[in-house]
Amino acid sequence: MKKSVVFAGCAIAISGLSTLALAHSGATGIVKERMDGMKAMSDVVKTLSAMMRGDTTYDADTVRKGAAVIRSHAGRDLTRLFPEGSREHGSEAKPEIWSNWQAFSDLAGQLEVFAEGLEAAAGNGLMANGGGHMMQNGQSGMMGGSGMMGGSGMMGGSGMMGGSGMMGGASGMMNADQLAQMPADGVFNMVTQTCSECHTRFRTEEN
Repeated sequence: MKKSVVFAGCAIAISGLSTLALAHSGATGIVKERMDGMKAMSDVVKTLSAMMRGDTTYDADTVRKGAAVIRSHAGRDLTRLFPEGSREHGSEAKPEIWSNWQAFSDLAGQLEVFAEGLEAAAGNGLMANGGGHMMQNGQSGMMGGSGMMGGSGMMGGSGMMGGSGMMGGASGMMNADQLAQMPADGVFNMVTQTCSECHTRFRTEEN
């Protein structure tokens, strides 16, 4: 699979995180706290994107530390920063966050699981280098054919955001232990896809 396809989510996530983090510098209180968290995640995504593309040397320790940062700003640590009535003071949060709280909470939880999985998968390296136990064992690829981005795999067809794929339906979402068997760039792409999905549904371009 072409890297331009695999990492399309990276570019979207970087753009969205950067915009949210840098806009409305006058934000205060809990809005500033959550924007600071977005900025921390944005910095990680930028650093790791370059590694995953092969623009910089892959370093497993940097991936682990970056994944830990994202994990620390995901799940309940993310949702607690969005109490009802916190759309003032520079917020770019859509009202849909509160009217569709379960979907927002689910995405926050998914981000936490994927970040935990990325932390565990860091030592597997990149797919191009044979990273990930499932790839090394010669089983069907995680990102092609009926894999992550197409067919009936994890992110297409009955794919990542619905149906019977990784994030929904009868088969449920992969857990951190399963993600730990994958190449790090595959898990990283799930992280950025989750960020992009959340931004598309719950972030406004401007107030």
